[in-house]
Amino acid sequence: MTDLNFIIVNWNTRELLLDCIRSIYTTVTGLSYRIHVIDNGSRDDSVKAVHQQFPQVHVIENRENRGFAVAVNQALEENTALYSVLLNTDTILRKDAIQIMHSFMEQQKDAGIVGAQLQKPDGTRQHSYDNHPTLATELFNKSLLRWFFPSRYPSKKQSIMHPVEVESVIGACIMVRNEAVRHVGKLDEDYFFFLEETDWCYRMQKAGWKVYHVPDARVVHLGGQSKKMAPWQSQVEYCRSLYIFFKKNRSTFSYIMLRILYLLKIILNLTANSNANLFVLFQNKKLRYRLSIYGKLFLWHLLLCPDWMGLKPVENKR
Repeated sequence: MTDLNFIIVNWNTRELLLDCIRSIYTTVTGLSYRIHVIDNGSRDDSVKAVHQQFPQVHVIENRENRGFAVAVNQALEENTALYSVLLNTDTILRKDAIQIMHSFMEQQKDAGIVGAQLQKPDGTRQHSYDNHPTLATELFNKSLLRWFFPSRYPSKKQSIMHPVEVESVIGACIMVRNEAVRHVGKLDEDYFFFLEETDWCYRMQKAGWKVYHVPDARVVHLGGQSKKMAPWQSQVEYCRSLYIFFKKNRSTFSYIMLRILYLLKIILNLTANSNANLFVLFQNKKLRYRLSIYGKLFLWHLLLCPDWMGLKPVENKR
């Protein structure tokens, strides 16, 4: 049986994808593995480039953007490995990162999912794990929550030297035990983009599996490259996924309160940014960007959160 099955979902990030695949071949030794690339209707010749430079990589080519969860599940269908490694295209593996995660999984038999320490190219730590979404995390400033309640809301500023159990890990680089997947199920395809791995971690823990952050496994994460290509659409998808998570995993009261208070938060931010832009006569690019985002989020709510606004392809926007 193969040790690892790498799963990389791509959407118009050709050069990042090639660098990500290259980092697998240059850093992963002593383990058997297969690489799956699932392309979600890219128009930048990503598939052609992979075939040319890495003909041994197995490519699944979708005609449209089917979303992250659906794409990952396509590769899981063909999975015969002990572990699956989900990688974002904007990640570069550091030396021994995968071996460290694999070794931990082999020793910690209750681990369903483990996540790496994400870093900027200069080595600066990024947030690599997080809390499950609650009314507090979504309605209040996370930085303040981490400052006032560091034990409840951990942050990248804390120096973690050894593997630690966490609520959820950031899905840019995670290793999943396929036995746990067979027990819990694959990614929930109701999520199109965002919070799929958070929901997975939540379901794993409810089923008795644990989620760990492994700090010695270091991975460069450039961060949000697909999101940058469609900023307001990505924000809509995050909001949609947040509502789905609460509807599935929180009480009816919490879900209703989130829908009301999150919209109020958007209105307050829209008003504040409108006033700020008027004050500087719309000359500040960052303020104009924020106004645009909050404006589109408010419009999405005003139109009763239609499916056709967001990242889903036009064919699905019916």
